[in-house]
Amino acid sequence: MNDLKNEYKSFLDDIEKNIKNKEDLEYIKVRFAGFLDVVLDKLEYIADYKTSELKRLEEQQDKIEAKMSKMQNVIDNIEKDIYTDDGYDFEIVCPYCNSEFMIDMDENKKEIECPECRNIIELDWSGDVDDQPDNNDCQGNCHGCHGCETDEDDDM
Repeated sequence: MNDLKNEYKSFLDDIEKNIKNKEDLEYIKVRFAGFLDVVLDKLEYIADYKTSELKRLEEQQDKIEAKMSKMQNVIDNIEKDIYTDDGYDFEIVCPYCNSEFMIDMDENKKEIECPECRNIIELDWSGDVDDQPDNNDCQGNCHGCHGCETDEDDDM
């Protein structure tokens, strides 16, 4: 801004030296001052507009960053739900001793040994209940099993 003031003063000094007619000199000074006021007003308007626009953009950016932060939290929580740190992803309850333990899901694995009672547990990864045998289909061959009790056995 100081450069502008120095240039304005230099301009006035120059026209005072070169214009000898006092009326013409006064007219040029007034006319130029009016022109300069309009230019400075427009520059101030542009600067104010740009400042307010910049402030609006910063506010929008803050809102977007807050939304992105919330989205990142959701993504992090989803990731934690999908990928567990311990590597286990299937809980087994032993049908013999009711011990609960975790195993890695492996569809090729058909049976597992209970770490508590050491009985062999058959694994069915399909989760289809229709594939489960009824108590009437029991052959009594389960380790530690003495046959499934049916209503007929209760009558004896």
